[in-house]
Amino acid sequence: MMLLKGHYKKIEPASGAIIMACGIYLIGAVEAFPVLDVSYGKYLAFFLLVAWVIIYKDLSIQFFHRDFLIPFLQNPVNSFVIGTWIAGVSVLCNVFLKYFPEILLLTQAMAVFNTFLWFFFLANCFYNFKQLLFDHRNFPVHGAVLLSTVGTQSIIILLNNVFFQFPVYFSEAIIILGILFYLAGIALLFNRYIRHHNWTLADDWANTNCIIHGALSITGLAIVTTNTFTPMFATYFWLLVFGLLIIVEAVELVRAIKRIKQYGWEQGIFTYHVTQWSRNFTFGMFYTFTLIMQANPFYPVAEPLNNLQRTFLDYWAWVVLIAIIWEIAIFMKARVTALYQEKLIIHHTAQ
Repeated sequence: MMLLKGHYKKIEPASGAIIMACGIYLIGAVEAFPVLDVSYGKYLAFFLLVAWVIIYKDLSIQFFHRDFLIPFLQNPVNSFVIGTWIAGVSVLCNVFLKYFPEILLLTQAMAVFNTFLWFFFLANCFYNFKQLLFDHRNFPVHGAVLLSTVGTQSIIILLNNVFFQFPVYFSEAIIILGILFYLAGIALLFNRYIRHHNWTLADDWANTNCIIHGALSITGLAIVTTNTFTPMFATYFWLLVFGLLIIVEAVELVRAIKRIKQYGWEQGIFTYHVTQWSRNFTFGMFYTFTLIMQANPFYPVAEPLNNLQRTFLDYWAWVVLIAIIWEIAIFMKARVTALYQEKLIIHHTAQ
């Protein structure tokens, strides 16, 4: 493969998470706000397309540069963020299905391309899990390894939605593969945070660790989209994800308090990083999992759980909306600050 050399615009490899987070909101939680959905949904979907073109253009150019690609693929954890590229395209295609059904052929073409990208990602996942489980056991892992599950489950959801209902055994096989990736990732995280003690919650608990529940949420969405596994299994699975969401976000809350005490409000929680979008994605994904499970007659649930889910959706829709507005605000703040600093540097250089 010919690799490029020379100058290019650098972009965070995990920037696909921006499309994942905003897209999953337009697929799920936006329905709780009819004005946003009905009146502005198509405009928001178009803005998402523009953002996708800008981000993926830069990601594509960067990918084929030697000084980026080789170190990126050699890092056994960071290269898992290719999963955000795959899930980003999958989510965008589902947004197109909802708001622009008339461009189905284009959406299907994107789905086919995304599937080929997933095959490349699959080989990358197998190789990296081998590295981390056997060759580099003490490598500092974080929740990005669970993007193996996210990327895999997003593909089976995409194929079932964009083309047709695939045979149950095929969907089950892909979902089970995603679950195996999840178990391997959890084993690595367990080794990092339980067996090793030289880490602190404020500094070493990564934003991407919220994918601990997010990867299961997209697995649940894959199950209720493809009608695989039994209603009882889906019920217990939902309860498991709900429990993990509460536990992990409680840890995140304690972490936020510790960071504020240690670094102050600005550095503690108001500083932007691209990995923060993973939280928005996981919040939106659990909402969508619950919403589709509620809407699918193949998965009836007991009356008490049904009431819990309905009440939860009412409140969680606001959590998802506020979280995404918050993230967009600190993203814009970071961009304005960066542009201002660039102008200052140019001004001083000119003098």
